[in-house]
Amino acid sequence: MSTMTQMPVALITGASRGIGLSIAEELSSTHHLLLGGRDRARLSTVAERFRSAEPFAADVRDAQAVESAAADIESLDVLVHSAGVLKMGTIAELTTEDWQESFDINVFAVARLTRVLLPALRKARGQVVAINSGSGYSSGAGGSIYSGTKFALRAFTDALRQEERSCGVRVSSIHPGRVATDMQQELHDWEGKDYDPSAWIQPSQVARAVRLAVDTTEESAVESLNIRPSGIDLS
Repeated sequence: MSTMTQMPVALITGASRGIGLSIAEELSSTHHLLLGGRDRARLSTVAERFRSAEPFAADVRDAQAVESAAADIESLDVLVHSAGVLKMGTIAELTTEDWQESFDINVFAVARLTRVLLPALRKARGQVVAINSGSGYSSGAGGSIYSGTKFALRAFTDALRQEERSCGVRVSSIHPGRVATDMQQELHDWEGKDYDPSAWIQPSQVARAVRLAVDTTEESAVESLNIRPSGIDLS
């Protein structure tokens, strides 16, 4: 890290917008922020909003870039995986490239970054928080890729939680329902429906769930947390 700080350190992927940005806003009062994303200039602009923040600029699909960006992180208190992509379509129409891109970003990149940062997390007895989805529990027509990545992410966090207990690293899986973000607009466009952001979970509510997980003390952990829109029945 380029900045010396006495504050606990939180790295948040996808921090330039949506849920990731809301999580950064929520944690900014108590943590030095490493803002994860690919666009360094954009991340630098976002960092100016906070009292203690800097870019963590790397394409998480590039193993060498990730290892280089993480090389000087000796201790890490919180790692939040918030970056992700949505790809909808029927199995008949989806291509190999569609599957590959979604799993690269939503699963393989998460595993890669976590592996690289595990020594720093162990040193701090830190936490990993994965922003999953309600789609990590069920799937439906058109949702095979997105749900598939989220099922895989749940398997990853379940295994990581068991493997790292003895090292003092806690792992939380946060499962929001539909959240009012750009991704939700994309989903509504694909469904051919009108989009009203006020009808859905606000990103700040997901950020507060992350805060709940982060604020637990070492003898406890929020291992899994589901958040659903209160006024809409999607069954």
